[in-house]
Amino acid sequence: MTIQTPPDPTADEMAMHLPQAINRFLREADPQHKANAHDLLAAFAPDAVVIDNEKTYTGHDEIHHWREAESTKYTYTAMATHVEKFDDGHYVVTNRLEGDFPGGVVDVIYRIKLADGLITRLEIAP
Repeated sequence: MTIQTPPDPTADEMAMHLPQAINRFLREADPQHKANAHDLLAAFAPDAVVIDNEKTYTGHDEIHHWREAESTKYTYTAMATHVEKFDDGHYVVTNRLEGDFPGGVVDVIYRIKLADGLITRLEIAP
């Protein structure tokens, strides 16, 4: 009798087991989801830092304005393609974005640092 090796979990399946704050950010950042600023900010510590396109946004007000501006630029779909946990406070999630932005397809890497169950740092890199 042969014992079947289970398939490797998909990135989407692994993403379901991420900490609540990361799942909340990914859900609220998904363009297919009607974003809610309150829910998005609930994923971040009050003094959290987001680094995107070489610009830094600190605190809930700046993060809210960043997300509002980013969410209206393009129409696209997002799908998790890679999830990696380094320890309880450090994660990397890669999302494939396909849409009407220049180039049409890009893999976006989210480097996430957590403390006390909230995102304290999010670095976004293409």
